[in-house]
Amino acid sequence: MAVYTEVPFADATALLHTLDLGDLTDLRGIEGGIENTNYFVTSEKDGTTHEHVLTVFERLSFEQLPYYLHLMKHLASKGIPVPEPATDAQGEVLHRLQGKPAAVVDKLVGKSVLAPTERHCESVGDMLARMHLAGRDYPRSQPNLRSLAWWNETAPVVLPHLEAAQSALLRSELAYQNHVAAQPAYTALPRGPIHADLFRDNAMFDGDQLTGFFDFYFAGNDCFLFDLAVCLNDWCVQHGDSEVDGQHDPARAQAMLQAYQRKRPLSTAERQLLPAMLRAAALRFWLSRLWDWYLPRDATMLQPHDPTHFERVLLQRVHHSIHLAGAMLDELAETA
Repeated sequence: MAVYTEVPFADATALLHTLDLGDLTDLRGIEGGIENTNYFVTSEKDGTTHEHVLTVFERLSFEQLPYYLHLMKHLASKGIPVPEPATDAQGEVLHRLQGKPAAVVDKLVGKSVLAPTERHCESVGDMLARMHLAGRDYPRSQPNLRSLAWWNETAPVVLPHLEAAQSALLRSELAYQNHVAAQPAYTALPRGPIHADLFRDNAMFDGDQLTGFFDFYFAGNDCFLFDLAVCLNDWCVQHGDSEVDGQHDPARAQAMLQAYQRKRPLSTAERQLLPAMLRAAALRFWLSRLWDWYLPRDATMLQPHDPTHFERVLLQRVHHSIHLAGAMLDELAETA
């Protein structure tokens, strides 16, 4: 969401005309994030103002992007509130700007909630389960590009930048996750398209009403449990002061798990592997933030995230795994 590619006003105008979205009246670069170039786009058509998001993709290719864009259309067709990509006269969802792939999607109503309550977490758990169920018959398939294979490739790149204790933590957790992934119980977990990056800033609320999920450009086919773990690690932990940063919040976690369970009950294997997936999700984002922190790319308004937050989350998940496993299973038992 940093601006790597400057899009001229005239080029954006031409694209909106191609998509029959009206006349461009405002184009504003979006600050935050690190993967793609994003702009808020305001247009006027037939006397009505419309809001969209224009994305220029910096890493994903023309070959990879149809998976994400058609997934969003598929979910929207099933009633899941996600931004729907605009199509041209030929029905194409993927376009070109400045020689790069680009798309225009609806802008969701509301704003992100960075200090969620139990009610917010309940809404996210409910919609996440609905999304997983809605995606089961999505015909396209693409692996989660930031899963175990990427962790194994990226760890050697960031290890030279770490202190001894950090290096030991990264090496040991990566070995543990490779061990987990080799187990039959893991390979048998229910799978399908997942968001894989459903943080607090990738959901929108209008008051307490969840209005949608967005930014599906890390999506891929993976186990649903990993997606749930990503949410629990962001929505249901403490943020802020280092004394509590990364600590598990039982009330918010229970609200999310109960809501998820009501729509898609977890299997026995999922219940047993939830603590391991919480560790996996923490490792994934610690590793990606280390990579972005030590090996940044040039971009206007680029703000890489501090990796120490997810180092704390991972340490919490590792050091309290036995207690956490019991607590999580107790929370799930109340939803059975």
